Amino acid sequence: MGRWEPDTAERLRAAAMELFAAVGYEETTVAEIADRAGVTSRTFFRYFADKPEVLFADSENLEREMVAAVATAPAGASPRAALDAALDRAATILSGRADFARRRHAVISGNGALRERETMKMARLSDALATALHDRGVPEPLATMSAHAGVAAFHVAFAAWADDPATDMRQAMADNVDALAAVVLRPGR
Repeated sequence: MGRWEPDTAERLRAAAMELFAAVGYEETTVAEIADRAGVTSRTFFRYFADKPEVLFADSENLEREMVAAVATAPAGASPRAALDAALDRAATILSGRADFARRRHAVISGNGALRERETMKMARLSDALATALHDRGVPEPLATMSAHAGVAAFHVAFAAWADDPATDMRQAMADNVDALAAVVLRPGR
């Protein structure tokens, strides 16, 4: 296969996931991923900075899409409605790549260094959403707290959905945000 074919990045992702499932993440090398995808190791590095980026490269796209959803929410939308739009966008994107998303989650869950990298990506997403909310006029610290709460709701719902395909991710995210709101609004605290 030619290294410049338009689906090279996707072939590399698919090859990596097959190998991670068959022999394990730690045991899989970049050379093996490239070979399985029909390209050279050098070509692999044109698409991904390192082996973990096979799992994390799409997170920037997810972040951009979620930020765009906050930015394009109706002008009078509350912070919650703007975050709901971002969470809905995330659910749409992840549902369209459900098999990869679930396999990715399994690989990351089984590796401490990858879980740490995922945590850093979630923190970056929280910061980006906080900036988007602030740009909409939501004052600090409400913008930051809202963004962190929304990402927490997303993260927990995503894990439930990844572990159990019967889980409705959108409903789980909404339920998680409602549960957080109930804790904050709990009378008698």
